Amino acid sequence: MKKVILDAVDVRILSAVQQHGQISKSRLSELVSLSPTPCWMRLDKLKKAGLIKGFRGDIAIDKILDLTKVYVTVSLKAHNRSNFERFEKRILSVDEIIECSATGGGCDYVMKVITNSLTDFQNLIEQLLDEEIGIDRYYIYVVTREVKSTTLSLSKLIADKARSSE
Repeated sequence: MKKVILDAVDVRILSAVQQHGQISKSRLSELVSLSPTPCWMRLDKLKKAGLIKGFRGDIAIDKILDLTKVYVTVSLKAHNRSNFERFEKRILSVDEIIECSATGGGCDYVMKVITNSLTDFQNLIEQLLDEEIGIDRYYIYVVTREVKSTTLSLSKLIADKARSSE
């Protein structure tokens, strides 16, 4: 996939959007030190290039509900395209699975699952096992306390990449 070339202003715009979400044209232009119209035009260009996947609020759900968060590693019984596709298609339809990444190494997938209780989690796993979507084995890791949850610093990553390229 072809990578998009960004200049310093683009990075500042993306960093501001990452940190503040959907903000006004004037506030964004203040944050990136660019007049409002060219700032908005650049933001529109970045959106059209697919660099901004969306705007959302980061809700502190743990202040509203007590939830069970579990990381699950999954290994499939067979390793061919149809098995991966069948598993992934099913996982995409499960709301409680909020993240799923295919991995190399000791397991095939790592998932983050959030349910109302450990019992609800166990019921979900049993349902997935009953559906024969190819799960051979799984291991669970119940989250007891979140230590850190943040987004990547785009400006730091780009600066680090530039230094390592020198």
